[in-house]
Amino acid sequence: MMAHQVSPPKGARRPRKRLGRGDASGHGGYSGRGMKGQKSRSGRGIRPGFEGGQLPLIKGLPMKRGFTNIFKTRYHLIKVGDLAAFPAGSDVTPEGLVESGYLRKLKYPVKVLGDGELPVALQVKANKFTRSARDKIEAAGGGVEVV
Repeated sequence: MMAHQVSPPKGARRPRKRLGRGDASGHGGYSGRGMKGQKSRSGRGIRPGFEGGQLPLIKGLPMKRGFTNIFKTRYHLIKVGDLAAFPAGSDVTPEGLVESGYLRKLKYPVKVLGDGELPVALQVKANKFTRSARDKIEAAGGGVEVV
């Protein structure tokens, strides 16, 4: 078989829509444009971004300033000072924080912040640690594990 012998499958090639050639054609009368209104008129259409006379979004953006990042990762925040309530040598996990009442539920990952002092050595497991939190936990003789 050669390239000039290949034909498209049945139904792949359709005749073009001939507009305005009488009602019997199925595309006569208003030629698929409906009856009245801006889009039914001849000539160039409306420009991209036109909002029917309302102040366009692009003109209002400089007054809005900034945006909301929909991909932002939210965290449950726990301070190092709050971990001092746990007994020395214990393992602090996100589930343990829920049981002890520091978190209501584990909807987001847990991040430990370096606010406060830690007098006891603890093994802390969380999703993220700030540098100061990591330093304070290790200085108290404890360990840090990223879950």
